[in-house]
Amino acid sequence: MTTAPSGEPPELPDSPSASADVVSGPPAPLPGSLHHVELWVPDLARAVVSFGWLLGALGYELFQDWPAGRSWRLGGTYIVVEASPDRSASAHERRRPGLNHLAFHVASHTELDRLVEAAPRHGWSLLFADRHPYAGGAGHVAGYLEDADGFEVELVADG
Repeated sequence: MTTAPSGEPPELPDSPSASADVVSGPPAPLPGSLHHVELWVPDLARAVVSFGWLLGALGYELFQDWPAGRSWRLGGTYIVVEASPDRSASAHERRRPGLNHLAFHVASHTELDRLVEAAPRHGWSLLFADRHPYAGGAGHVAGYLEDADGFEVELVADG
């Protein structure tokens, strides 16, 4: 980097004035974007195995860890699994009113295949295997997985 005679870096065209604070880092979240999702699970250890593997494979990083829960973050969004003592039921049923599934982007059909192949080793089962990878309809390439506690995820292949 060159410096001006004063020893200060030269001001570049279109750069902020010398008195402005320049902050780099991730962009501010868009209003309305998802902040977090919290899933209450009946068995934290089981959820950590299934969701920990999947979220890690999707690029999420461990964010929080406490005796009753864990969370993983990607960008400005984080996903929580928690064995809350305030649960009103002992099991999740995706076909009841409430959360049916979470859907995640994956980079490609090849990446989808890799995740679906590895999923059973981490507590996931393939749903709609007879229609995989087009269970969501023609032209929609996705894998639908369910963990041992009945939580469903959809992995959507982009590109």
